[in-house]
Amino acid sequence: MRNISGLKVLIVEDEALVALMIEDMLQDLGCEIIASISRLADARAIAAKADIDLAVLDVNLAGELSFSIAEILRNRQIPFVFSTGYGMDGLPDEFGSHLVIGKPFSSGELQEIIAGAIER
Repeated sequence: MRNISGLKVLIVEDEALVALMIEDMLQDLGCEIIASISRLADARAIAAKADIDLAVLDVNLAGELSFSIAEILRNRQIPFVFSTGYGMDGLPDEFGSHLVIGKPFSSGELQEIIAGAIER
């Protein structure tokens, strides 16, 4: 499995406990958390400008979908993975080929999916 240590990661997650869990997992894997954002507008602004290597995006942010953030990242050629409890069914066709990690997940699963996103 590819080492993901040193990656600069943006986390977009509206559930505070889940965000903290992801932050802890990523830090344990040697990643640097650039920001952990819970609101769509704030996340879009960070995604548009921040120096990041990868993003983990919750699909549903308090009823708002994160696909506009994904579009910004795709345009900047920054890899991302979707984090969701809904599976692939909640993704529009344009993002159907992107990697999805189902909640709940382990640190090993997170490392594996991030490595896969970076290698694409």
